[in-house]
Amino acid sequence: MQYAMKEDLLGILVYEQSISAVCQLDWPKNRFLVQVLDDSDVESLQNLIRNEVFSWKQKGVNIIYRHRFIRTGYKAGNLQSAMGCDYVKDYEFVAIFDSDFQPNPDFLKLTIPHFKGNPEVGLVQAHWSFVNKGENLIARLQNVNLCFHFEVERQFNGMFINFFGFNGTAGVWRIKALEESGGWFERTTVEDMDIAVRAHLNGWKFIFLNDVRVLCELPESYEAYKKQQHRWHSGPMQLFRLCLPAILTSKIPMWKKANMIFLFFLLRKLILPFYSFTLFCVILPLAMFIPEAELPLWVVCYVPVFMSFLNVLPSPKSFPFLIPYLLFENTMSGTKFNAMVSGLFQLGSGYSVINSGVMKDCEMPFFARHILSSL
Repeated sequence: MQYAMKEDLLGILVYEQSISAVCQLDWPKNRFLVQVLDDSDVESLQNLIRNEVFSWKQKGVNIIYRHRFIRTGYKAGNLQSAMGCDYVKDYEFVAIFDSDFQPNPDFLKLTIPHFKGNPEVGLVQAHWSFVNKGENLIARLQNVNLCFHFEVERQFNGMFINFFGFNGTAGVWRIKALEESGGWFERTTVEDMDIAVRAHLNGWKFIFLNDVRVLCELPESYEAYKKQQHRWHSGPMQLFRLCLPAILTSKIPMWKKANMIFLFFLLRKLILPFYSFTLFCVILPLAMFIPEAELPLWVVCYVPVFMSFLNVLPSPKSFPFLIPYLLFENTMSGTKFNAMVSGLFQLGSGYSVINSGVMKDCEMPFFARHILSSL
């Protein structure tokens, strides 16, 4: 009972802080609309969120509460339903935040100007900043991976290729780009990556802003993190299987096709998880039980440590956790490989995550929020 009460209080605190942050964005009120998209199934929570929205409406904020009675398609269905509202046609851009994200007041002033004079830009993505990265060891080790993801992968792809997977939140889309790319699809567990791939195939460019940070929270339990990683690794493989024909037949340059297939999908989403699983869960255990199988030191030690060292570089304060990080990645390699295989071959376990309610984004999002604004 105490645990349930604690979780309810945390949920209330999260949505209050998030709605407050969005409603205080520094932007002309007559060119600004907030949609609160509540897909929760708890009536008491719905009433609390509805009351919070009403209190901000009383303060003069142009804000709307939306709750779907038929909640199909999870987050993708919720987003697509919201974008179908008649008033959306009056706006040019949509900023998306999950329920545990709290943008700074200057978020729109730092992102919207990047669309001016750049009609080919469809997405501006901000950097996630984790308020609980030092809460426990699980959070610290997640921070290592995500720092590398944003500081290295996102910056490189945004600077040299103008393409990366949308992170699902803390980003601003040009509504025209969403519409021309077909909107939000419900076919995979990674609707954010899906729309990014289709937009890129339609010629839209993306910008990543490393200096624009949006506060959010990391999963603090191993179970929540494990479920999140299952979705993050099965979803891309589902998407790769579905999108490969479209990539091959698209009109984008050949080098962009190669980048999308081999670097974006295969290397990061398939080859590296396969390598980690094979090394840690197959080769090393066999070497322990079969003395005749002598492995070079670089296979057993140098390569894993070097790869872990590279991942830790963007977050220097995490160097004391290099060994725990290596062991943690060893532990997670089986989960990631299983998710990858189930997504690639459309196995039941790849979809059971959706049906079990994990699409709540690690137990946090009671709703997703949009800000629609025009230049």
